[in-house]
Amino acid sequence: MEYFFNFEKLAYIKGKRPEGCILCQIRDENPAVTDTLVHKSAHTGLAVNLYPYNPGHLLLFPLRHVTDIREVPGEERRDMDRSLDMALEALDSLYGPAGYNIGYNMGLAAGASIEHLHLHIIPRYPREIGIAELLAGKRVLVEDIEKTKQKLREIFASGSSHCKGTEKLLK
Repeated sequence: MEYFFNFEKLAYIKGKRPEGCILCQIRDENPAVTDTLVHKSAHTGLAVNLYPYNPGHLLLFPLRHVTDIREVPGEERRDMDRSLDMALEALDSLYGPAGYNIGYNMGLAAGASIEHLHLHIIPRYPREIGIAELLAGKRVLVEDIEKTKQKLREIFASGSSHCKGTEKLLK
């Protein structure tokens, strides 16, 4: 069995961060953190992942600080589901991926480097693994996250049919 290693992930997990929860700081628009938010609804935030696996890699999170999906009741959960549907429609429209990886990492042992519940939405494409990934364990990103963020903000702000039901759009 062969293994591929990414030794930079540990440095990220243990690295210096602003005091407090990064997703709460993004939610609160703290100028000390990188603004990656592309959409905010009544109970949910949607942000571009600062360390994406692919263009359009998003983090969907409840605005209220929780660490376990079982802590998200009724209307909050429905709002997260609506936001997930909107995110998938927006990503389909912008990038047309062949599939998605969607999932929660709850707890450090499960890979959660942020102690605030968040859902990863990762667009996947045929033949996306390149030589740098295969040999050097490096991800080759084909789009800067600032460009991804701008495209997604524009599609959410456009009021397109796939983004209906948005309570608050970011500009």
